[in-house]
Amino acid sequence: MKRSILYIPLVALCFTMSCKSDKKETVTDTETETTTVETETEEKTRTTTSRKDEPAYYADKKKLTMNLESKSNSGVTGSIVFTQDQGVVTMIAVMSGLTEGEHAIHIHEKADCSADDGSSSGGHWNPTAQPHGKWGAEGGYHKGDIGNFTADANGHATITKITDEWCIGCGDETKDIVGKAIIVHQGIDDFKSQPSGAAGSRVSCGGIIQ
Repeated sequence: MKRSILYIPLVALCFTMSCKSDKKETVTDTETETTTVETETEEKTRTTTSRKDEPAYYADKKKLTMNLESKSNSGVTGSIVFTQDQGVVTMIAVMSGLTEGEHAIHIHEKADCSADDGSSSGGHWNPTAQPHGKWGAEGGYHKGDIGNFTADANGHATITKITDEWCIGCGDETKDIVGKAIIVHQGIDDFKSQPSGAAGSRVSCGGIIQ
């Protein structure tokens, strides 16, 4: 009988300790779930804030197609497609009639290709008043300094450029390419000579017009 009396308190004690352990585990699980929810909320808040900071045109998807016409009796023609998505512009230019080798391509100030030599398009587009140079150079570069490309033995060439430093019709004078011209040169851009890289005659021209 004495043994039975001793067993009862022991069982009660074990049951109490087990309950306490379960409660502790429940609290730990709750705390973990709460932290996860808070983290997700913070990430959503940061994303929303980031979107508010973006210019309005980032939400616009745009596409602009233009043609290149021959200049300086070169026979060089082509077509260019500009697309804009989430503030990033992609340019794909396809050309033919070129001499084999490297050629320069730039954005110029005016969408005017009326002159036979393409001179009516003005100088390089340089809205930030930087020296001429290779795109991305620490010493500076024009927003129109696209660079060089290579034509094959058949005179065909393709060049692709992707950048967030341009926009299509956004109204920002330092980024908006609409109203400018694409000029293809006979020679190469040396990225040093001012103000245009000594790229030679203008063999093709096209206005960037919406």
